[in-house]
Amino acid sequence: MFAAIDTNVLVYAEGAGDARRKKIARALLVRLAEDRTVLPVQVLGELYRVLVGKYRVSVDVAKEALVCWSDTFQVRDSSWPALRSALDLAHAHQLAIWDSLIICVAAEHRCRVLLSEDLQEGFSWSGVTVVNPFAERPHVLLEKLLA
Repeated sequence: MFAAIDTNVLVYAEGAGDARRKKIARALLVRLAEDRTVLPVQVLGELYRVLVGKYRVSVDVAKEALVCWSDTFQVRDSSWPALRSALDLAHAHQLAIWDSLIICVAAEHRCRVLLSEDLQEGFSWSGVTVVNPFAERPHVLLEKLLA
């Protein structure tokens, strides 16, 4: 099973947020199969913006974090068909275009799961289901992903 990672999971893994989420994010990322885990390039751009803008991390440290994550998981570019689908998704469900693009890139690369705290858990689009890895009770797809 392929999975995609949303920005918030990487932000927590980089040390931002509360101790519980940091611990969960780091443990989760270690357990994911590198060859079956997708990082939409949009996620890396958002991670850079959050680290430098919100958490005042130096540009060099933020850049190194992005390079490390891109060395660990499969980075996938946004395509014109994914953006076209994202426009429809954003309109149909009142989602931000950038969140929609992440979902559509995940779908384009056969991901069944998008690991995200920011979107509604259980929301599905084009075969991708949003799973909150920080939820009190693990989603059945998260359990299957990590089995």
